[in-house]
Amino acid sequence: MYPTPPPAPLRPIRGLGTAAVMMLAADSVVCLISSGIDAQRAVLVDRFLADTNSVPISALETNDVLYALSGLVETVVYVATAVMFLVWLFRARANAETLSPWPHRRATPWLIFGWVVPIVNFWFPKQIVDDIWTSSKPGAIEESGNLATARRSGLVWAWWLAWVLVTIVTRVVSRRYADAEELPEIRDAALFDMVGNVLTIGAAALAVAVILAITRFQEDRRRAAFWSYAQ
Repeated sequence: MYPTPPPAPLRPIRGLGTAAVMMLAADSVVCLISSGIDAQRAVLVDRFLADTNSVPISALETNDVLYALSGLVETVVYVATAVMFLVWLFRARANAETLSPWPHRRATPWLIFGWVVPIVNFWFPKQIVDDIWTSSKPGAIEESGNLATARRSGLVWAWWLAWVLVTIVTRVVSRRYADAEELPEIRDAALFDMVGNVLTIGAAALAVAVILAITRFQEDRRRAAFWSYAQ
């Protein structure tokens, strides 16, 4: 008789979770600053339309520079945040596969492609996070019997709906105002950008809650498994 090998250990995830949360917080701060620049832009354009002599050209030029710079910073921070979130997601998925006796519904490559492939990007990522949540939360697997029919988390639902709303609004605004040249359109683009930033901050806050919850589930089970095997 050979001794039964111990189960595959869960890998630490708290550090990656903290890094992902910090990047989401940084992205939110950038969105706040960008919204301030958007608000200034809308006010300046309104004042200029009402009275061309009420706004110095230098103020408009300065805002143009700040607006372009904020867009660049937003893009860089957004990409860095997305990369950090994916790094955390891969670790969470690997641990979830160890915890679940059932196969996850989407193969590992979909952790990346699920976000960019048209049509399926409206539900594949949520299914991936749903399966990670169910596998990680203590007792959830036993309650559901399998991942496909498991009860869904209200928090994950809220995060995903917020993310879909941000995606739709961002796409509509970018298409509508991509070539804005007239001052009224430039003002409207700034106002809609503010709306998008607010929605993005809300989605980021919900994403932080999801990350913290899954990280806590897995870290608690990792510690429990360690002490159980040590005994």
